[in-house]
Amino acid sequence: MSDLEIRHTQREDIPAIVAMLADDPLGEQRESPDDLTPYEAAFDRLDQDPNQHLVVAVRADRVVGTLQLTVIPGLSRKGATRSVIEAVRVHADERGSGLGTQLMEWAIEESRRLGCQLVQLTSDASREDAHRFYTRLGFTASHVGFKMAL
Repeated sequence: MSDLEIRHTQREDIPAIVAMLADDPLGEQRESPDDLTPYEAAFDRLDQDPNQHLVVAVRADRVVGTLQLTVIPGLSRKGATRSVIEAVRVHADERGSGLGTQLMEWAIEESRRLGCQLVQLTSDASREDAHRFYTRLGFTASHVGFKMAL
């Protein structure tokens, strides 16, 4: 997979990212690929925040994967900095190719490079395949998560 580039997201990558976000049973219910306006506004906020690292995986000039890495300084754990991995998506044509592993390895290594002592993520309870994938990478199911829609 030497032809793969993981790079900072550019505005023109937004349609491909949103299409991947919408390409599963959960995403098709909550994403709106026909109206990119809210995604463009979100991209502008992310792009201006130095603690946000939105990246894409590109092969042959085509966006085939994405994830967001957020760095959070904190007081707990003796002032540890942690990172949170969000919105990991791999294009349907690339699933099973090892691309997800490469994206996650990039995120873990980037977290180390940025001085993080802990990397964490959440995954919807229904995504059992993703849970097995994260466990295989060395993550442990250590917490119960909660959400509140506002």
